[in-house]
Amino acid sequence: MSQVKAKKHLGQHFLKDENIAFNITEALSGNGYDHILEIGPGMGVLTKYLEKNPKFTTHLIELDNESVVYLAKHFPDLKARTYQGDFLQFDLNKITTGKLAIIGNFPYNISSQIFFKILDDKDKVPECVGMLQKEVAERLASPPGNKNYGILSVLLQAYFDVEYLFTVQPDVFDPPPKVKSAVIRVKRNQVAKLDCDEVLFKRVVKQGFNMRRKTLRNALKSLNLPYDNIEPTILDKRAEQLSVQDFVALTNKLSH
Repeated sequence: MSQVKAKKHLGQHFLKDENIAFNITEALSGNGYDHILEIGPGMGVLTKYLEKNPKFTTHLIELDNESVVYLAKHFPDLKARTYQGDFLQFDLNKITTGKLAIIGNFPYNISSQIFFKILDDKDKVPECVGMLQKEVAERLASPPGNKNYGILSVLLQAYFDVEYLFTVQPDVFDPPPKVKSAVIRVKRNQVAKLDCDEVLFKRVVKQGFNMRRKTLRNALKSLNLPYDNIEPTILDKRAEQLSVQDFVALTNKLSH
């Protein structure tokens, strides 16, 4: 098999620019982990650089059977560490009970869900470098007060430092996507636990952004929580105007 055919239903776009592939793999710091998991390696454009790096043990997860066969042929040393399956359903403890980093040219159709899973495994994943749709990358890295700022921006930035590294043009892929791509790096910050009820925090963030055009006074009504001790100036704001710390403070006031 000389090449894998890109499958639209899997969101496959194979990167063909070696410099970009190298730069993506070089963005991993290697601090705090010995294992890395590449999501959706396809034909191994990133894999070849990861495999050569003596700092880590490389593992692969790939849903596409044709790619799994291709990878087994071209990267025989990784065959025992290649998992066929869906990353969103995958138990990271199968790889190591310790910490691991995540890297990949992420399928556009599941890139947000990948970061929600990383959030669920935030104490196991100290770092992630991923290429995804530029619009989603901008959202994850966006500061408050920006129209791109949303639910995943707040939830991810609560536990990770997010860096937008560089933009990638469509013509370096086969087939070229209809949108630009971008590479981001997220690194676990020092926040072990938020200084509030974390379950309520998620509810407040999600409800605030689900009605993002409304003020928080109206957006949060359906939560049926007391507003009595909250300053009107906060309630008159919209969700996109609040930082992570503002949401933490608001959560604390709503829980008393």
